[in-house]
Amino acid sequence: MEETFFQKLQRVKIGDIGHIFLFLLALPAALVYRCFRRDLWLLCDNRSEARDNGYWLFQYICKHHPEQDVVYAISKKSPDYHKVNQLGKTVNYGSLRHWVLYLTAKKNISSQKGGKPNAAVCYVLEVKRILRNTRIFLQHGIIKDDMPFLHYQNTQMKLFVCSTKRETDFVRQTYGYPEGSVKELGLCRFDMLHEMTVKPKQVLLMPTWRSWIATPTSASDQIEDVSDFRRTEYFRAWSEFLTNERLHRILAEHDLQMVFYPHRDMQQYLSYFSIDCERITVASWPEYDVQTLLKESAYLITDFSSIAMDFAYMKKRLMYYQFDYEDFRSGHYPEGYFSYENDGFGKVCYRLNEALDEIEAAADEHFDNPQRYLERHRNFFDLYDTHNCERNYQAIKEL
Repeated sequence: MEETFFQKLQRVKIGDIGHIFLFLLALPAALVYRCFRRDLWLLCDNRSEARDNGYWLFQYICKHHPEQDVVYAISKKSPDYHKVNQLGKTVNYGSLRHWVLYLTAKKNISSQKGGKPNAAVCYVLEVKRILRNTRIFLQHGIIKDDMPFLHYQNTQMKLFVCSTKRETDFVRQTYGYPEGSVKELGLCRFDMLHEMTVKPKQVLLMPTWRSWIATPTSASDQIEDVSDFRRTEYFRAWSEFLTNERLHRILAEHDLQMVFYPHRDMQQYLSYFSIDCERITVASWPEYDVQTLLKESAYLITDFSSIAMDFAYMKKRLMYYQFDYEDFRSGHYPEGYFSYENDGFGKVCYRLNEALDEIEAAADEHFDNPQRYLERHRNFFDLYDTHNCERNYQAIKEL
């Protein structure tokens, strides 16, 4: 859903104003610093963690190209800070020094559009072309939908990384990037998905977020009343699913364990879910790592999340439970090139009983992946190797 300027303004916080002054303080220092660090690359995922494509590319560069001047931005309060700091140079996310390095860097690289000292201030600097720096978008997942906030007019990115031919063609045709800016290179984290130890009895439930619930604006009321999370369809549907006696019976009869790990932006509501079943674990960040859960689980239940692409990439069985399809399309992301029914890597279910039928059928078949979905894997993932970090590094180097 394309946001109006007023709706974007509602997301601005008091702390964002303070970053205007940090930017002004950092600017003269950066002008001098550039003379000494002419090929600095600044990487990050987001403030709180290092578990996405930015981290894996940073690790690759530190290991294979130590000659490259590269710094990773992450909060010193992050549980991932020490593992990054052991690899190479870091800077405290959002600090004055982060601003200096951001303005100094020859290339700013992130898996998140908002991966910068302050998303609000940098948005104005970059999109209004006050600051013409070179920014690389490593991506957070394979794009399936039309995401207006990632259109060129809203990012001004110099390099936009894609992972499949269909995704690349769609972004090139729809998102408005200049010729040569969108390249099929593969997600850096996919390099880690070729070796795994699967727990054959573990089922992962990982629904994505809903923007109108996670970060409400005046537009949220056009979808539903979000003043009480318990009234939202998201809560009602997933609560009914998790407390369903038939689900509990399926888990017990097949000796299964289920891990419920909602999207990071929805974890603020975890305490609302009351689940009286010893076979269901309510997992929270940062105790649980998304990629680890994806690699070790035998079966995935999701709704619209792009993490289904990671799971499908590993040729494992999954299911989509899409109880609020129309609301998701009108309030979150419009349709793109990808049809869940025709292109998806698992059965699409819209009603609870239908979803439970599919879970039981999958468990009866020991989560073996049907041939039709393996065929879709072959047709979709034209890049299937362990050279994603290498391709990303070379493409950035050549910019």
